[in-house]
Amino acid sequence: MKYHTNYILVSLVVIVSYFSIHSTALAQSGTSEQDYIERAKVLEVLSQAQKIIPGTNTQANYQTLKAQVLDGPDSGKTVTVQNDYLNLTQGEEFYLTHVIDPLDGIDAYNVSQPYRLPTVLFFVGLFVLAVIVFGGKQGVRGLLSLMVSIAAIFYVLLPGILNGYSPILLSVVISSFIVTMGSYITHGFNRTTTAAVLGMIITICFTGALAYWAVHATQLSGYTTEESTYLNFDTAGKIDFVGLLLGGIMIGLLGILYDAAIGQAVAVEELRAAAEHFSRGQVYKRALRIGKEHIGALVNTLAIAYVGASLPLLLLLHFSNSSLSITLNQEIFSTEIVRTVVGSIGLVLAVPITTLIAVYILFKWPVERLAKSSSH
Repeated sequence: MKYHTNYILVSLVVIVSYFSIHSTALAQSGTSEQDYIERAKVLEVLSQAQKIIPGTNTQANYQTLKAQVLDGPDSGKTVTVQNDYLNLTQGEEFYLTHVIDPLDGIDAYNVSQPYRLPTVLFFVGLFVLAVIVFGGKQGVRGLLSLMVSIAAIFYVLLPGILNGYSPILLSVVISSFIVTMGSYITHGFNRTTTAAVLGMIITICFTGALAYWAVHATQLSGYTTEESTYLNFDTAGKIDFVGLLLGGIMIGLLGILYDAAIGQAVAVEELRAAAEHFSRGQVYKRALRIGKEHIGALVNTLAIAYVGASLPLLLLLHFSNSSLSITLNQEIFSTEIVRTVVGSIGLVLAVPITTLIAVYILFKWPVERLAKSSSH
């Protein structure tokens, strides 16, 4: 079993490394931008007025600011910034967009985003502290696993997609890598963890195939937001947005899939240790009974999480004058329905698959050896 575990790890690391190296190499070729973002500080509010946004009845606050650029190519420079985005006061820091017109070379400075990084880092630090204090050693392992997952997404998945690799292939590979490395880092190298990992990888493959079928059957294009349109233009149409949608479904499933698979593997281990006289069939049925209760809670959690992230869509649905069938048929709504349903099906499949694998693996060893292995 140890040999097979090492084989899985080595294979995934080699595949991820391959994508990482080629993505980095391809990323060297890029086009020069005519605009860039810099951090600045408000020195003075030169003017401020309420104006009607053209074409609407909505009022917005318009400001003309005198600001000093704090970093970037214009560091130290004092500029005049137009602001119709948020209300800024003297001394506040923000990000501005410096746009250079390629025709006449005229510079324009506009407010882009508030400078919220210090506050974000404060809450990140608070989260890390809470995990370490209350989670102890296991919490530290969880944080390390999270760092590996984020690194795999930002340094392999995203560059790979931007450079033309198949989003669905990359997503399946990265998802398998994340659940494998994350599980072993957090829970250690033992048979219970291996059972959970195998269950997750098989579930990921099944869910990927189902997502592929669902997205193509419903004729979803992947263009549901302004970001998709901008990204398509910025990359000259190189990205497969249908594949990107499929990849998003896969990545979005990982966290809750991990919870279900680990829970089922541990349930089988505990039942095996507590009732040595139980047959494989008895342990499977009792563990599946636990899993069914878990499914009810997790499916609800997954659906509510998607609903929470889609509140603007739901408000749009509420105020729409179209019929319910017409509204739900729109791609922006159909996408969220497919995402939720496919993710939930993957979660449901994880329970019997992982339970079956765990029973097979854990029953191959005496209880004494199983307990000794799981303690490391």
